[in-house]
Amino acid sequence: MTAFIAEELKDDLRIKWNRIKDELVKKGMDACLLTVDVNLYYTTGRVFSGYLYLPADGEPWFFVKRPNGLEGDRVVYIRKPEDMPDIFAEQGIPMPQSLLLEADELTYNEYIRLQKVFQPRETDNATALMRMLRRIKTPWEIERFRLSAQRHEATYREIPACFRPGMTDLEFQFEIEKQMRVHGSIGLFRAFGANMDIFMGSILAGENAETPSPFDFALGGGGMDSSCPLGANGTPLKAGTAIMVDMAGNYTAYITDMTRVFSVGKLPDKAYRAHQVALTIQQEVTNVARPGAACADLYRIAADIAKREGLEANFMGTRQQAKFVGHGIGLQINELPVLTPRSKEELLPNMVFALEPKFVIPGVGAVGVENSFLVTETGVEKLTRFEESIIPLDE
Repeated sequence: MTAFIAEELKDDLRIKWNRIKDELVKKGMDACLLTVDVNLYYTTGRVFSGYLYLPADGEPWFFVKRPNGLEGDRVVYIRKPEDMPDIFAEQGIPMPQSLLLEADELTYNEYIRLQKVFQPRETDNATALMRMLRRIKTPWEIERFRLSAQRHEATYREIPACFRPGMTDLEFQFEIEKQMRVHGSIGLFRAFGANMDIFMGSILAGENAETPSPFDFALGGGGMDSSCPLGANGTPLKAGTAIMVDMAGNYTAYITDMTRVFSVGKLPDKAYRAHQVALTIQQEVTNVARPGAACADLYRIAADIAKREGLEANFMGTRQQAKFVGHGIGLQINELPVLTPRSKEELLPNMVFALEPKFVIPGVGAVGVENSFLVTETGVEKLTRFEESIIPLDE
């Protein structure tokens, strides 16, 4: 048998449970029921088939369908959600009159089914609550980010050795993916929302960097197949090509985000200038990023610099331009907050976000930088550390 809650996670999970319970009290809700993988991991330290039931007043209950062999306080095996009311009655657990369900992520059938199981007078959206709470990282989560960042850097140091003349972008990516796995990449790359499929990250080279994608990432790319139109597409890595490597930092459950640019031969002067502007944007944004800084203002700083430098038409794409320059990261690559001109959010201590000022140079490729930052009490700390200039691959 395996302990349901790992001993080293008990303090961290208690912090998270208490945060959720505080919000339930503020909302006047009796309980929440979670079943989506990322929320189960966040609140239990494991992914399982089943449900976490957390009342505003009382201890959590863990209803498990699979896998077998887990044990612990208030761990109960069930075959289907309809089993839960009988267990509530046996254990003296009050049935909730108001309940939060993961409305943005459950299927319609599952949502209706759970409403019938509990028959609350009121239901509300647990997805919005969990995304809001997951913005602020616990000390344990921050240490997981640091570990991911170290392994992420170790992989990026080996990228030049993955290159061989005559490669395509796909062949280059295959070699990088191997090194990612060697350094402990989980492989699975989680993102929130529909139409957000991605496999271990993205590489954009040459003209492919201009190709629009239906996915809401910073840049697109045609991809290997129309079923997943994103990233590398078989572009030859020839002289004068910029190669943007944005491969996932999923070396723990907490994902770091880091982009670096490599070149085959010398690039046009405009590419190097645009890259330097991206570094200037990073510096200017992080100079003012601290608790209380408005995310919309951080975006405007970036956009204003791009416009001032005459690169507005290249900023965050050409044929399709992303309307953000950064985003929260965590168990998913696209968490809150988002650095966009319409954002109403401000930075808060212990948020972790990625800042990614990028430019696309037609016929050359994408340039720019992306790093992960921890919001401290007085500013930000860069978590991902690796050479930020354009790195030549054929020297």
